Amino acid sequence: MTDRTQDVQAVIESTLAEHDLPFTRHKGAAGGLPGLVVALPGERRLTTNTILTVGEHSVRIEAFVCRKPDENFEGVYKFLLKRNRRLYGVAYTLDNVGDIYLVGRMSLSSVSPDEIDRVLGQVLEAVDNDFNTLLELGFRTSIQKEWEWRVSRGESLKNLKAFEHLIEDHDKN
Repeated sequence: MTDRTQDVQAVIESTLAEHDLPFTRHKGAAGGLPGLVVALPGERRLTTNTILTVGEHSVRIEAFVCRKPDENFEGVYKFLLKRNRRLYGVAYTLDNVGDIYLVGRMSLSSVSPDEIDRVLGQVLEAVDNDFNTLLELGFRTSIQKEWEWRVSRGESLKNLKAFEHLIEDHDKN
């Protein structure tokens, strides 16, 4: 790491500590750059792990959102593309297997406590607000089957209550 990248990493770490955000350092995988993994606490998605990687010219931001949809690909991708128009500093994208991520970059010169807070806030807002919508669009049948299975076995429906309207819609058909 150069002095400049060390300074940027120090700003990021002190900002995360100031906001009581838990983070760990990672060494980088398969020849990749080292970085920080930040655990962003949410409500719909309880934790969103976000990787901040300090490179020679920029900081890369990457957060896993959800796995590849089982169904309704067009609806999911249309939602993501429309949502990208309203995001700050990050955008939805897919990896090689179709899993959904938020990714972005900040130039090293733009890294400040306020900018880190702004970009991580955007990651958290997007994932937390969009998570259930993505599940409804891309995993409706799986949610309905899980609901039916739990009912048949007398299992708890607590973490599926947000999707109860999908069951009511299913029962009407």
